[in-house]
Amino acid sequence: MLRWVGLVARLVVGGVWLWAGFLKVAEPESSVSAVRGYQLLAPSVADAVGRALPMTEVVLGACLVVGLLTRFAGGLSALLQLAFIIGIASVWARGISINCGCFGDGGPNPDAIGHYPWEIARDVGLLALSLFLVWLPRTPLALDNLLYSVSPGGRDVEEAT
Repeated sequence: MLRWVGLVARLVVGGVWLWAGFLKVAEPESSVSAVRGYQLLAPSVADAVGRALPMTEVVLGACLVVGLLTRFAGGLSALLQLAFIIGIASVWARGISINCGCFGDGGPNPDAIGHYPWEIARDVGLLALSLFLVWLPRTPLALDNLLYSVSPGGRDVEEAT
């Protein structure tokens, strides 16, 4: 049963990353603007992060959807989700009202503060699914199954079920 939960986790988290990345990849300036809106990073760092983030999300999503390097991708996904949770909590605590920019639509938004709890809840759910994939990376219909006879770390789905 756990292996099928892992497959669903891979597809859900990977699909969200692909969706978020594809919406931003065509308009990198929008992504840069969204990262700057958090006012957490120096402008030059925010620019670099904003430009790198869309393609990182696309590659990460693709790896998860096809099941390639699943444990690593799950770990990177968890770290990014944690960073997003911290970022949203930070602007909420400082009273900054911006759209999170998660799906390519960053910038000022006077109604954003009411959305922060839901955005954090969504990201906590995605964080939990990502951590599940770190714990149990071997799932059905994954390229990892073709590439590795034993999962990284030696833990197979069959061992955990």
